[in-house]
Amino acid sequence: MFVGTYYNSIDSKARLIIPAKFRDELGGRCIIAKSLDRCLTIYTNKEWEKLVEKLDELPTGNPNARKLKRYFNSSANLCDVDKQGRLTIPQELREYAGIEKDLITIGSNKTIEVWSKEQWKDELDPETGELMNASDVAESLEQYGF
Repeated sequence: MFVGTYYNSIDSKARLIIPAKFRDELGGRCIIAKSLDRCLTIYTNKEWEKLVEKLDELPTGNPNARKLKRYFNSSANLCDVDKQGRLTIPQELREYAGIEKDLITIGSNKTIEVWSKEQWKDELDPETGELMNASDVAESLEQYGF
């Protein structure tokens, strides 16, 4: 399980150092792809296969289903994690997520999210610096049956 928030940066060769706590579960290979919120998602091979299986079940006769498959598959990159726990973020993905140097790596249960520091700041409430306030969390928990 991937949890926690880590502040790091990419080096001059566009390599991200995967937080040490994530490396064992991630293994030596992973998939990095566009996510929905102008960030990137790193998938274990197992989690990527689950996503692809669900995408393959979509009707090929539906134009939106075909676009959805293309959205994920066209941006996906198979990455090797080197002995120092680094992986290279392709330029196209860095541009999509606005990653230039500083970034935030977030455990998201079964995947890892990678955000540019600036993009992540835009997600936070400017007054509190929090993603959600306690009232919004409570309301959302109730809405989703927690």
